[in-house]
Amino acid sequence: MWMMKLRRRTPPGAMSCHQVGEVLQQYLDGHIDADSASRIEVHLDECRRCGMEADTYERIKSTLAAQRPQVPDEAVARLREFGERLARGEEPTSP
Repeated sequence: MWMMKLRRRTPPGAMSCHQVGEVLQQYLDGHIDADSASRIEVHLDECRRCGMEADTYERIKSTLAAQRPQVPDEAVARLREFGERLARGEEPTSP
């Protein structure tokens, strides 16, 4: 018996998970136009996986901002790598 990979169909005009992943970091940093931001917000509200990734990135960013003077270089490098993986649409890896 074969298994078919199920994918969520993206409605016309909506953004896919991959498209959101490519621009998520810029969106969360406020570096994206209003039309794209609106489309991303719709996707984040509807897609649990992408919404959780956005929340995780925001929590990490807030924590680092609160502790900026004491953040080790390796932690910043890991955060950048995490953001780059999200931007490429890759699955987050566990520690």
